Amino acid sequence: MQTTLKDINIPTDKEIGLARESSRKLTAYIKSTNHPAFQLMKKGKGDEIISIPADALRLLIMILSQMAKGNAITLIPVHAELTTQEAADLLNVSRPFLVNLLEEGKIPFRKIGTRRRVFARDILRYKEEIDKKRFEILEELANEAQKHNMGY
Repeated sequence: MQTTLKDINIPTDKEIGLARESSRKLTAYIKSTNHPAFQLMKKGKGDEIISIPADALRLLIMILSQMAKGNAITLIPVHAELTTQEAADLLNVSRPFLVNLLEEGKIPFRKIGTRRRVFARDILRYKEEIDKKRFEILEELANEAQKHNMGY
């Protein structure tokens, strides 16, 4: 599952415009129906209707929204097992720092021989927790700054 720089596709200007327009249209569409469906049209062939789950369409809209901002996208199944390097990359920390988090019991992991493996869902849960704590601390700091007329 190792993602390298060559695997990352930054959207072109044309793709950004197309993603922006299609995400806007799909967002309006999904709000107007409980049973989203796409109609694919093949030149010279009969039409084919493909129905997809609403959650898949929402995910597609999120992907298109990120592409519209010029961002590259990577999808990771929540049940995927990551190496410590992949998990560290996901958290944007060093591998030794992540290993310390694992050994301190802050993130569950399992060992396969001498190698540690971490579920993506556990890494994402930890990331959500620390992001929430960071936001709370920032809110606290902003409130203190306003209380003391520091211009924030």
